Amino acid sequence: MATKAKILLVDDEVKLLETTGELLGAEGFQVSTAENVAALNKAMEGASQPDIVLLDLKLGDDNGLDQLPGIKKRWPETEVIILTGNATIDAAVESTKRGAYDFQSKPVQPKELLVTIEKALEHRRMLDENSKLRKLLREGGGTAPIFKCPDMKEVVRTIEKIAPSDVSILITGESGTGKEVIADLIHALSPRSNGPMIKINCAALPRELIESELFGSVKGAYTGAHADREGLFRVAEGGSLLLDELSEMPIDTQSKLLRVLQEKEVRPVGGRTTYKTNCRLIASTNRKTDEAIKEGKLREDLFYRISAVTVHLPPLRERREDITPLAQSFLKTYAAQAGRPSAGFNPAALERLRAYDWPGNVRQLQNEVQRAVLMCEGGEIQVSDLSLRSSKTDETFDTSFTLMEGMERNAIVQMLKETGGNKLETARRLGIGRQTLYNKIKAFNIQA
Repeated sequence: MATKAKILLVDDEVKLLETTGELLGAEGFQVSTAENVAALNKAMEGASQPDIVLLDLKLGDDNGLDQLPGIKKRWPETEVIILTGNATIDAAVESTKRGAYDFQSKPVQPKELLVTIEKALEHRRMLDENSKLRKLLREGGGTAPIFKCPDMKEVVRTIEKIAPSDVSILITGESGTGKEVIADLIHALSPRSNGPMIKINCAALPRELIESELFGSVKGAYTGAHADREGLFRVAEGGSLLLDELSEMPIDTQSKLLRVLQEKEVRPVGGRTTYKTNCRLIASTNRKTDEAIKEGKLREDLFYRISAVTVHLPPLRERREDITPLAQSFLKTYAAQAGRPSAGFNPAALERLRAYDWPGNVRQLQNEVQRAVLMCEGGEIQVSDLSLRSSKTDETFDTSFTLMEGMERNAIVQMLKETGGNKLETARRLGIGRQTLYNKIKAFNIQA
């Protein structure tokens, strides 16, 4: 049974009003009708806003399209579907120009009409969600706790300005700071929000596959290419494409990417035909761009091309105002998933979270809260439910390693402390082999 959405059916054919009204009523919709322009005007004066208006193109001597601007002005969030027995391309084009969602031929085909109505309702729901999201972003509060600190509020203001455009965007920041979340917000607030949001981690694919994944390939282009591959640029048509960890992309692939950006067209690997591309490009990197360019990890010309706007996300340790609301938001989510009631964090546990430096940033905080929910035996998270054994845990974090290596080293050190140096138990708790643990202890120069 469909949700009880409100539909106003406007048509001068009494029989159609009856049959279509019965069809929609049987599907659970709340249906009201208007048989002419006068009845439509009366409905717009007194009736509550419908979700959908099914509007006949010909209402006696009146043109239904002429009523469309008034309907959209009175009910801007209502989706209008035009019905007509004389379907033409010109009429369809004119309908959409004036704000109609879709165009349906008469006699009405029940299945097609219901599918169109459901798509229109989904479109309306998406617009409603985007509207709420815009309001939430402007306020910087509510259920968007990552936007509490001044720096993140400035990020939000930048996003609101640039999201409606098609400009390429580069998001920078340490691993785990929320770059993918920001990319999702940019897409959601853009005119492309109805299109796909495609993501690829440039560091996760081997060199020989990344070009095929991005640009597509033809059958036989390389060993194992048993069929044509479309490529993510074409999959993201009409939407957005996120290139995560751009500086990990091979330099020769970066050169080809630059040509795609300049020429707005893609040539599949092994192919002779190029295809126009129409997607919004968003890139991210956890490296400092100047260092990446200097080290030859990032082409300078590609950087300038792709970073028309750069958005930098500060690490969590530099926006401690966000720790409490983030932790509370994660707690609510994971407690619900686990089916466990939660009264929140006790003051000591909350202070422990706020005092920690979070080398893994928001992602690490998220994982910590999820673990605490599972470990907690009461309704309130205690210090004992956390794996952060002191507010100075980060003292064991060796900055001579990369961020991910440092996080891994830190986890091993803490687990060795918890097990009293028992390597077998440490390996078991970490979910790794004993020999793997020995190798890492040696590699990370851990004094066990």
